[in-house]
Amino acid sequence: MKRVFLFLVTNIAIVVVLSAVLSLLGVDRMLYQNGINFGALLVFAFVFGMGGSFLSLAISKWMAKRSVGAQVIDQPRNDTENWLVNTVQTHARAAGIAMPEVAVFDSPEPNAFATGPSRNNSLVAVSTGLMRSMKPDQVSAVLGHEVSHVANGDMVTLTLIQGVLNTFVIFLSHIVGHVVDRVVLRNEDGEGHGIGYFVTVIVTEILLGILASIVVCWFSRRREFRADAGGAQLAGVGSMVGALQALQRSAEPAHMPEQVAAFGISGARPGGLRRLLASHPPLEDRIATLREGSHIAGQGS
Repeated sequence: MKRVFLFLVTNIAIVVVLSAVLSLLGVDRMLYQNGINFGALLVFAFVFGMGGSFLSLAISKWMAKRSVGAQVIDQPRNDTENWLVNTVQTHARAAGIAMPEVAVFDSPEPNAFATGPSRNNSLVAVSTGLMRSMKPDQVSAVLGHEVSHVANGDMVTLTLIQGVLNTFVIFLSHIVGHVVDRVVLRNEDGEGHGIGYFVTVIVTEILLGILASIVVCWFSRRREFRADAGGAQLAGVGSMVGALQALQRSAEPAHMPEQVAAFGISGARPGGLRRLLASHPPLEDRIATLREGSHIAGQGS
């Protein structure tokens, strides 16, 4: 989940900061000189909405490394690191992508993620907890799952979706801010907006950004099934199912607090709003889908 969670948080922060800076610099004034110029506002929203999204993608590797303290394996220091690098290299070659950077981060929870701006510029990272809690074939399946995310272009796809949503978030936020400034607060200054406009735009962008994140997370959940299928193809269905079952055991309340489980790669079933913002489907659904696909393939052979 870290891959998508970091991307969404970074994206919202960038959009809000860009909007605030441009507003303070007076860029908004030309959009409202003779009422709302919807065409200019839409172009403005598209440029900065897409720009914010792709900026989030461009710094995704840097953000991921800093947020979890991931240590990139430049030169393997032991057999475990050597095995990790060789396994990722094997999967990457089979998936037809350039060799990703391989990193390990210290965490007791089993976790892994892949990120990066392109298929040929990516990062695959695993936690120490995952290495300790899984068998080698299961770790290989997890690595295959993450390599499949890269090969499928999932981060770029989510970036494009997020960019389109950002456009509407910025567009609607500025309209709401203008209406609040002119109608609710009755600011009659034709040369600019009052403080209410700026506060309204920022608050609306955050709220709409959260709603947009729900849409992105829905797409992310669908992409997880495809990455599971990729991991099964690279490492075997049994290994992929075994890896998901290991994650399922670690996500049980007896092993991990609910507030922590909600943020793990395991995709533990959350409730309420957290379920809408979950980037992964429930593990039992993913296991059932893999088994069903394997059963259908077996019937067809």
